[in-house]
Amino acid sequence: MEKIRHQLFLPKPISDRLEALAAKPGASKSAILTDAVTAWLNRRGASELEDRFGLRLDRMTAAIGRLERDGHIQLETLALFVRYELAIQAPLAENDQAGRAMAAKRFEAFVAQVGRQIAAGRRTLSDAFSAGMEPGQ
Repeated sequence: MEKIRHQLFLPKPISDRLEALAAKPGASKSAILTDAVTAWLNRRGASELEDRFGLRLDRMTAAIGRLERDGHIQLETLALFVRYELAIQAPLAENDQAGRAMAAKRFEAFVAQVGRQIAAGRRTLSDAFSAGMEPGQ
């Protein structure tokens, strides 16, 4: 690798420290200064990347945080609804085949409706709020 000679001026205390480090076996002023300048340039490059992408990464982190929060809200809502429904609904009798058939039919209709909503990209809650319905109505 080609090397280029540079002449620099260092303050006395830094020069003394450089001399002490270079006096150790296997060390040289050139190697120490090369390592120091390389480290400084690498930090500078990392700072540039941070300046360029930091704001964007912060926004993405906030968006992911909101998605995570919304997922927890959805799961908690579903869990509370299921608990409530199980608490208020009387269990079917063992021989109530008509009730079981009706439950199976309702479940199939529910799953089909969820599939249609997902395929169409619709959201029930956002549709209700955009129509002027307030939460709790």
